[in-house]
Amino acid sequence: MKKLGSMQVHYMAINATFLTPKVAKAYDIERSRFNGLINISVLDDTKPSTPAKAVTIQGKARNDIGQIKTLEFDEVKEGDAIYYLAQVNYTNEETFYFDITISDGKETHQLKFKQKFYVD
Repeated sequence: MKKLGSMQVHYMAINATFLTPKVAKAYDIERSRFNGLINISVLDDTKPSTPAKAVTIQGKARNDIGQIKTLEFDEVKEGDAIYYLAQVNYTNEETFYFDITISDGKETHQLKFKQKFYVD
């Protein structure tokens, strides 16, 4: 989790095979040994119960040899929760450097992190 202004940003990047086939199908996620899933959720830190916050998310992933992939995030709502999901294809032991812009219309912040993916 990273605190960015009034936002609590929770994020992870995982191998898509960690999802069950049922969950992957429900969210139109390719469940492959060569596909990663980026999951971001944003909570509003200005409210007492820190509810989920709808935001605009754009991002890119760069690998070690400078190849850049544009991430396409889909918004998923489940009850009071809001998630933003994107997929990225990778090769074994490929590291990606993620640069993601998050905006709620009042604040805009950059989230940067890296993740190494492994083919199982």
